[in-house]
Amino acid sequence: MGSVYLGTSDFAAAVLRLLARTPHRPSLVVTRPDRPAGRGRRLTPPPVAETARELGIALEQPEDVNGEDARARIAAEDPGALIVCAFGALIRDPLLSDHEILNVHPSLLPRWRGAAPIERAIMAGDAQTGVAIMRLTAGLDSGPVCLQQAEPITPQDTFGTLAPRLEALGAMLLVKALDERPPFTEQGEDGVTYAEKITAADRTLDPAQPAEQRARVVRALHPHVGARVQLEDGSFLGVLRAHAEGGELVLDEVQPAGGRPMTWDDYRRGQRG
Repeated sequence: MGSVYLGTSDFAAAVLRLLARTPHRPSLVVTRPDRPAGRGRRLTPPPVAETARELGIALEQPEDVNGEDARARIAAEDPGALIVCAFGALIRDPLLSDHEILNVHPSLLPRWRGAAPIERAIMAGDAQTGVAIMRLTAGLDSGPVCLQQAEPITPQDTFGTLAPRLEALGAMLLVKALDERPPFTEQGEDGVTYAEKITAADRTLDPAQPAEQRARVVRALHPHVGARVQLEDGSFLGVLRAHAEGGELVLDEVQPAGGRPMTWDDYRRGQRG
C-alpha cells in the first residue's frame, strides 16, 4: 500500500518532492483545480500539480475533494497513509473518517493554528517555530500530535529563508512518522494562537506601528507576498527589504508598481529627477 498526498502550495510542493525520494513516494497526488492568476488572469496550475507532473505521479484535481468521485479515486489506491500538507480546502466526513490522515503543519502547535503560520510567527517576533505532524480532525489544526520539532527564527530570517528549512524538517518528520508510527498526544489549549490568512491590510505597513514590528512584516512577506507602503497619491510602493534603526524604519530595497526592484536611494533619485 502506498500513500496519497493532498497539497496545493509551494510549501506542499517542496515536501512532496522530498517525500517522493523515499519508500513512501505517493501513488496519487490530489490538489486544487487550476485557477486564474496574475495580471492576465491566466489559468494556472497549483505548485503541487506542476510537481506531481514533473515527478510522474498520478494527479487528480477535483472541484470538491469531499465529493463521491474524489473519495472513490482516493480509496482505489488503498492508501496505507493519507497525507495532507497546505491543501487549502476543508476536508470533511466521510473522507475525514474513512482514513487516518496525517497533516504536516509548519508551527509548534498549538501555537499558530491556521493558514499562515510561518508569516505570523515572524511577524510576532517569535524566537522559534517548527513543524508538527498531527492527525487531521474536524477542528482547525487541533488534532493530536505525534511528532514535533523546533526551528530557530533568526533576526535576519525572511519567509524565503525560513520556509525551506521547515520544508526539509517537515519531510523528515513525516517520513519518521510513517516509518515509526509514534503515538499521538492531544494538544493542550494553553497557548493557542491563530495564524489568519494574509490580507491586503497585512501587507500595508502602518506608520503608527513600531519600526521593529514593520520590519518584521517586511521579512515575513518576502518574497512571496510582499509588504508595501502607501504613498501620498494613494498608490503603493513595494518594500522588499527594510530594517529598524533608532526607532525609525529604514527602507533598503523597494519596487515601484510595474517596475523593477531598486535600492531606496535609487528610487529617491528617480523621484527627484
